[in-house]
Amino acid sequence: MKVDVPTLVEQARQGGPRAVARLISLVEGASPRLREVMAALAPLAGHAYVVGLTGSPGVGKSTSTSALVSAYRKAGRRVAVLAVDPSSPFSGGALLGDRIRMSEHASDPGVYIRSMATRGHLGGLAWSAPQAIRVLDAAGFDVILVETVGVGQSEVEIASQADTSVVLLAPGMGDGIQAAKAGILEIGDVYVVNKADRDGADATARELNHMLGLGESRGPGDWRPPIVKTVAARGEGIDEVVEALEKHRAWMEEHGVLAERRARRAATEVETIAVTALRERIGDLHGDRRLDALAERVLAGELDPYRAADELVAGLAGLPDVNEG
Repeated sequence: MKVDVPTLVEQARQGGPRAVARLISLVEGASPRLREVMAALAPLAGHAYVVGLTGSPGVGKSTSTSALVSAYRKAGRRVAVLAVDPSSPFSGGALLGDRIRMSEHASDPGVYIRSMATRGHLGGLAWSAPQAIRVLDAAGFDVILVETVGVGQSEVEIASQADTSVVLLAPGMGDGIQAAKAGILEIGDVYVVNKADRDGADATARELNHMLGLGESRGPGDWRPPIVKTVAARGEGIDEVVEALEKHRAWMEEHGVLAERRARRAATEVETIAVTALRERIGDLHGDRRLDALAERVLAGELDPYRAADELVAGLAGLPDVNEG
């Protein structure tokens, strides 16, 4: 199918959901037109507030995300949701469970919901998530909610993709122990104890507060992550979560943290693309006599693997760029 990138971008800017979906599909499929898409979107992005939500399975991430969508829509904000689902080991597709649970927003033109498969990528996010976020940003959404897979201690990657990271916990699920040993004490900007109508919610909040107190020492002007108790299924406490998010955003803007995070995010994205390009170029060497010769010298004891790798990297400078031609 022929792709008219300028038209797609313009339709996405006007709020066309099909155009947004098509652009994200080009991202997920690593289309040959992806460079053209990103070049067209670059001047348009950089305005959306990206909020990441993570936590163990069963804490109510999808319900909380849906409740946040309602709260932001009530405030007149356009909202996009990027729900990263576990991949099917057979088809590589997403399970789409989050999309089903947010079906109440399906008819709202101010809401766009997209499920993405991790496709084996560790860290709770799909590898194409940064580009998908840029598409949604350029399409004019005010808030982008990124909900991760929720598989435990590998969830820390969301911190590198979001302006604000929300960590959800629930009483009676051993989350206190998880908080103590996982990386979530370092990534959370706002902590939410959901299902607060259950026994043990206060104890979970106290334990979390204690663990945060044992963390790095904070100065007078440093951000202290708040702990908010919610019952997302009934919408209770969601306004307090939004208030905490807005306070964190204001604090980041005042202290230059928001610009730092976004610059770091861009640097990570550039690095990822560069490493992927290098892997493709190295992949082109398989079957190449130079790589075989280096392997033979390693086996013969003439070279150690590190020196062989150095020679291989140095040799890449003479290879044609994979994107040329």
